[in-house]
Amino acid sequence: MDAPSQGLPEHMIDVPVDTPAGGDGVGVLSEVETEELKSELIKVEDEIATLRQVLAAKEKHAAEIKRKLGLTTFNELKQNLSKGWQDVQASNAYKKTQATLSTAGSKTSSAISSVGSVLSRTLGEIKESPTFKSFEESVGNLKAKVVGNENNAKDGYQSPTATSPTAEEKLPQDSAPF
Repeated sequence: MDAPSQGLPEHMIDVPVDTPAGGDGVGVLSEVETEELKSELIKVEDEIATLRQVLAAKEKHAAEIKRKLGLTTFNELKQNLSKGWQDVQASNAYKKTQATLSTAGSKTSSAISSVGSVLSRTLGEIKESPTFKSFEESVGNLKAKVVGNENNAKDGYQSPTATSPTAEEKLPQDSAPF
């Protein structure tokens, strides 16, 4: 391929690159360089292993100190959650949401109060209407008739409910559910 068509800058067109036959972009190393890199790799891997051992020892020591202080995983979780909640409460988003909900709550309370007032006033108006007074009077008359029947039974007149019929006298019941 032509180098300029690969999008390389003009000054890099003539830079030679050693690429092995595999084309993986790794340059060819001499034997000395290979041995040095292998030795360096062994040292780095040994350091990593040592650091892992030191870290494990430090973690064990920290766990021992926490145990002596009575700090359990549950207590730590509780403290983290508490701190997290405090952080949330201190955030601007929480404060804005809280203010919005507070405003919405007061508006809802006001609306419910208004609805209650309207319902109370409407029920008062219904109670004073001629139709309701007529209905109330009819119920009063019915009550007087029922109470009057009970009083008549005491005077020697029997109401239909004054005595209960025997099993033979009972009428068959309709088995319809309503």
